[in-house]
Amino acid sequence: MIIAELKPFQEIKDMLKDYRKILILGCGACVTVCMSGGEKQVELLALAIRMARKLEGNDISVIEQTLLRQCDPGFIDRIKDEASQVEAVLSMGCGAGVQGIVEKLDNMPVLPALNTRFIGIADREGNFSEKCMACGNCILAKTGGICPVSRCAKSLVNGPCGGAQGGLCEASKDNPCVWQLIYARLEKLNMLHLLKEMSNTRIWPVHPQKLAMEEAGSIKE
Repeated sequence: MIIAELKPFQEIKDMLKDYRKILILGCGACVTVCMSGGEKQVELLALAIRMARKLEGNDISVIEQTLLRQCDPGFIDRIKDEASQVEAVLSMGCGAGVQGIVEKLDNMPVLPALNTRFIGIADREGNFSEKCMACGNCILAKTGGICPVSRCAKSLVNGPCGGAQGGLCEASKDNPCVWQLIYARLEKLNMLHLLKEMSNTRIWPVHPQKLAMEEAGSIKE
């Protein structure tokens, strides 16, 4: 899932200083799971903004709404009435969600309340780690299902750099060397031969990317 975190409150206040009517829009997908942009977080942020502006003697009208997904135009259509009543939308979705709203509300300022960090998984409640960079050329079949692009500090795809000490990454002693993890995993699976098939080159996608889904059930040759 996409992992995001709330921007510093002062930065959010500065973005909103010229507006007196806003819509705070949460997202019920990834950012709800990582506890940064769901319905509860919308409610808390709205309360904090109202209190801060009241203390400044500059009251603000805040509408609260949460969509199932901000990245789906079908859901964004549902907030057009609310958006027509405000001067700006404060999105608590990821960067894709913000831009999805922009494309639907092209005459409305849309501001990001979150910083989008990475694609990851939950290690435990409230803790998330990066696992994927959406590089568009997945090599997990050859690395035992462990991604060196996202989990190596240098994104090396042809083996370790040689700087690891005691199985730990030289760039951060809090992180294991991912290539040692890959080797141990392939050895356990009796698949070390796959390391000989690794390419020295990394194929990066050309941005911005687009994807047109094929007919359901079709397979590319």
